[in-house]
Amino acid sequence: MSTARVEGPAWVRDAVFWHVYPLGFVGAEKEGDPQGPVVHRLPHLVGWLDHLLALGANGLLLGPVFASQTHGYDTVDHRRVDPRLGDDADLDALLSAAREKGVRVLLDGVFNHVGRDHWAFRQVLEQGPSASTASWFRLRWPEGGWRPGVEPDYDDFEGHHHLVALDHSSPAVVDHVAEVMSHWLDRGADGWRLDAAYAVPTAFWAQVADRVRERHPDAYLLGEVIHGDYAGVVREGHLDAVTQYELWKAVWSSLVEGNLWELSHALGRHAEFLEAFTPQTFVGNHDVTRIASRLDDDRHLAHALVVLLGVGGTPSVYYGDEHAYRGVKEDREGGDDDVRPSFPAAPEELSPVGLPVFHRHQELVALRRRHRWLHAARPSVVSVENRRLVVASEDPSGGGERLLLALSLEDEEVALEAPGAREVLAGDGARLDGDRVVLPPHGWAVLAG
Repeated sequence: MSTARVEGPAWVRDAVFWHVYPLGFVGAEKEGDPQGPVVHRLPHLVGWLDHLLALGANGLLLGPVFASQTHGYDTVDHRRVDPRLGDDADLDALLSAAREKGVRVLLDGVFNHVGRDHWAFRQVLEQGPSASTASWFRLRWPEGGWRPGVEPDYDDFEGHHHLVALDHSSPAVVDHVAEVMSHWLDRGADGWRLDAAYAVPTAFWAQVADRVRERHPDAYLLGEVIHGDYAGVVREGHLDAVTQYELWKAVWSSLVEGNLWELSHALGRHAEFLEAFTPQTFVGNHDVTRIASRLDDDRHLAHALVVLLGVGGTPSVYYGDEHAYRGVKEDREGGDDDVRPSFPAAPEELSPVGLPVFHRHQELVALRRRHRWLHAARPSVVSVENRRLVVASEDPSGGGERLLLALSLEDEEVALEAPGAREVLAGDGARLDGDRVVLPPHGWAVLAG
């Protein structure tokens, strides 16, 4: 078996995504009627593409847009836009507007399970074991046999009975998913985020990915994986990348606990992943408490951003994080609402209170753009203490460029060893003193070395 590094499509090497949960962003109703009237809300997103570009991003990671019953992850038709968002023409217009501005778009594919009202499962409920789609699901029929009104038992997603698990050993499911993905790539999408990829056999992803790439070799396929063998899922599933939850957790946890050893360990793991593929990195998304709410010291928000944008990976910024939005995810019904808010009609309506954080994002994204080799660079820890950390990254192509990240959580000014550092590229109040970088209390710096 080959262990060659997975590079993914060439365009991803320069990708920085703005991640949007569309149903929340446009203020759609929490409950949807897939057969209800169409409300044209997707055009609202078109007006925010310039905000994405002003941030320095060039990709739109779009949450669920397909017909569903509630939150978008209970899909009832993968080939139809949710009427709460609009129709096919609205999505086509968004994809076209993005393409004209040079913005790549990833769609969110929920292919581990479907909502109970998905047309294929409705056929099973109406027709019983003889339904042409009965092989799509992992069903257990009652011993007394089927008659109208009798419902089978079935596997679901993590105990959520309204989310019916697909049978990924079924050739019909392979056909369906490959065709859905290709259909929307034909329409102008650039790739897919594969929801709950960790719950799906890698052999299924491999079959689907191979078929999709026959028609769309430049499609980017990103799997949502929380725990497990990241490199193995990429390799065996023929994917380009998976989500880097290990680094996400270490970033906020180490800053809150004042334990940069945890971040140091995670960066070592991250470097190992980068030997095999380039992970998708983030400090916020639609499923987690916002980084500004996780941290107990606002001064450390910059530290989180420095790690996100200063080490290898394909980074994404979750909408609102660029303005230090707050929101806490809770384990209850509706517990995601706080991290999936609506956005105003236009960027100029955002509160100016968040502009310093927006400008910090711009600064660090621009720095990343000037060092595009960071995408695949493997970080190496130079020194670490409980509240101090210095990390180096070198141009993997051998071009000779090198960056140092220095972080301090100390209450007083500190001097950290920064071997080879020549210039402070970013960091308020940071300065060089020989081979050391001097940081103010709770300071940070990015250095050319």
